[in-house]
Amino acid sequence: MTKNKLPFYKPRTDEKIIEEVADTIRSGWFTTGPKTKRFEKEIAKYVGIDHVLCVNAATSGLELMLRWFGIKEGDEVIVPVYTYCATANVVVRCGAKPVMVDIRDDFNIDVSKIKAAITEKTKVIIPVDIAGFPCDYDEIMELINKSEVKGKFKSETEEQEKLGRILVLSDAAHSFGGLFSENKIGSLTDITVFSFHAVKNLTTGEGGAICLNLPNQFDNAELYQIHNTNILHGQSSDALEKNKINKWNYDVKSAGYKFNMTDVQACFGLVELKRYEQENLPMRKSIFHNYDSAFTSFEWAQLPEYNTSSKSSSMHYYALRIKNISEDRRNQIIDLIFNQGINVNVHFKPLPMLTFYKNLGYKMNDFPVAYDNYCREISLPVYFDLTEEQQQQIIDAVISSVNEVI
Repeated sequence: MTKNKLPFYKPRTDEKIIEEVADTIRSGWFTTGPKTKRFEKEIAKYVGIDHVLCVNAATSGLELMLRWFGIKEGDEVIVPVYTYCATANVVVRCGAKPVMVDIRDDFNIDVSKIKAAITEKTKVIIPVDIAGFPCDYDEIMELINKSEVKGKFKSETEEQEKLGRILVLSDAAHSFGGLFSENKIGSLTDITVFSFHAVKNLTTGEGGAICLNLPNQFDNAELYQIHNTNILHGQSSDALEKNKINKWNYDVKSAGYKFNMTDVQACFGLVELKRYEQENLPMRKSIFHNYDSAFTSFEWAQLPEYNTSSKSSSMHYYALRIKNISEDRRNQIIDLIFNQGINVNVHFKPLPMLTFYKNLGYKMNDFPVAYDNYCREISLPVYFDLTEEQQQQIIDAVISSVNEVI
């Protein structure tokens, strides 16, 4: 087998990044400090809301918000069956039951299936923007605000009573920079969580951000302060605050978590965010267009949906599907592509195919659309430093491999 030479992802690391890291090291602020706080404000400005809290991972952000809303044993949280395991894992860790529903052809959660899955135990819905393509947020928000749906909702905590309906907690791990009805992802639901993992469009190596956009009965500024304390063991003063005069005397008011982002991480994000709209997204769009142009003439190619009259994807990866093919034959195609030195991927194995969830009794046969999408999907690389020559290598490898198998 040929050694893989072209990676599936490659974080951008140029002199601007290196200099910002060096500046952070010289500043002495390795942990949460001024750059993390500046990064939060810049994200909030970009998204179009007032309060964003940076954390060490999107997974941490999701779990923190579930626990804040009082999710516990006996509760149900609706999740798409087609997502990375983290979306459901956080529900399980809170003691609740993930209620999985099937998806639409665009890989995102089927809102009609959400409606059928809502019970008196439903407390939260976690929609996921697969590959960066926004979910149908207008339909989701309209659904949870219907009188018959709100009538089913049983409040068991102060926060649940205050909201008076199902919480919509958006897993936007893929969709930083995506648009829905000309509004940025992060401003569309009660709470949105981003991922800045190494493979993401905008990366801090590891990391994430919580966008607080709860309705007027909540004080999002107060919630920011509460959660800023919770992500540092419940300590009333973080390292930056304790650096001020007479601020050393901290208290601990809750058994919190260690979920904070560091300035070393934030410095990557500050550089990338500054050039995200002008450089990163246009390059991704160009790569998507090149893939479209290359594959559109082939009858076997089903191209991904990523730009409609109301939605614009962040173009996280290119989800190519091969028509009328089995999972085994798809896997053969992937092997042939790898043999040509190209790393591709599959996003994702639906949750019931994973041993943990299979053992809990979830069955793949209950989710036909998700399985059909999964068994035909091949994720193609999309990143800033992917040259036109490398794009052509990927295209050639895909075409030759598919033609050899079908």
